[in-house]
Amino acid sequence: MAIPALTGLDLLGTAIVLVDQDKNVHYANPAAENLFETSSKSFLGHSISEIFQDEVLDAAIDYARENHSSYTENDLRIGAFGRSKLLLSCTANPVELDGWVQGWRGLLLEFRHIEQQMKIAREERLLDQSQANRELIRNLAHEIKNPLGGIRGAAQLLERELERPNLHEYTQVIMKEADRLQLLMDRLLTPHRLPQPAPLNIHEVLERVRSVILAEYPQGITVVRDYDTSLPHLTGDREQLIQAVLNIVRNAAQAMHGKGRITLKTRIARQATLARRRYKQAIEVQIIDNGPGIPEDIRDKVFYPLVSGREGGSGLGLTLVQNFVTQHHGTVAFETQPGGTTFTLLLPIQQNTTH
Repeated sequence: MAIPALTGLDLLGTAIVLVDQDKNVHYANPAAENLFETSSKSFLGHSISEIFQDEVLDAAIDYARENHSSYTENDLRIGAFGRSKLLLSCTANPVELDGWVQGWRGLLLEFRHIEQQMKIAREERLLDQSQANRELIRNLAHEIKNPLGGIRGAAQLLERELERPNLHEYTQVIMKEADRLQLLMDRLLTPHRLPQPAPLNIHEVLERVRSVILAEYPQGITVVRDYDTSLPHLTGDREQLIQAVLNIVRNAAQAMHGKGRITLKTRIARQATLARRRYKQAIEVQIIDNGPGIPEDIRDKVFYPLVSGREGGSGLGLTLVQNFVTQHHGTVAFETQPGGTTFTLLLPIQQNTTH
């Protein structure tokens, strides 16, 4: 029997189970079905004690019921009907559903995967870090950019005054280095341009990146397509997204020394939490390589400016990726090990969000 007061819970990404005062299950949402690999019909009519057979969980529910207050139990290892156990937290919330049955009281149980909670915390930390990085970069770039023009101008004047032509090579070094730093500062300030959003097909972005990489590495690099061609359009800045994906793909090609396989994969993600907001749908883009992996000593700071795992690298590529993706209300994360790295971009399809 459907419970009208709870139909909105069907859309949540959090696993929800509703029990009465005797801990018998009356409702389980689709997220709970997915988490516990059990249909909602299998839950109905059974008690929580029978389903999970966990004394700690029983005690948490009893405490919330007897004290009429919300209670969270962390580090639960439970599985439904003897299935493989998961590391979860459970929050028990007392509820009254007069709109369903007059005077009905029970508890609404929220189950969260501990790894998912850690992922959300990590994404929030990266978001805060990205905002701090942008402010630092903007201030640093402005402080450095202004004196560079003076240094280059002084070098030009000095070159004109030097009578010995063989000394000109030194002034040329000064001017070329000043130009290089000027270009670096311009790149640091570029991500602060506001995006120019327009409807776009993510596969057009990926095809552009693919053509650029194959032109740069005509021998040795194979780019494999694994597209979900049914994906809807998203709203975004085409050039920024091309640059973001290109930076990741180019890093992969360079790490593999121009010999290896890169897979561009797209899928739909539902009920995604991005930048502290929940979206009904998001596009998931994965860039998968079979390279050596990111060095362990820089994995925690790859998105920091001026951090590079490659000699001669500017250390700005992934910083720009994070800035561009953040401006699109998305997230970027990676998994790496010797033998391969996967970068995952999540980009919301529409701006209609719920907190």
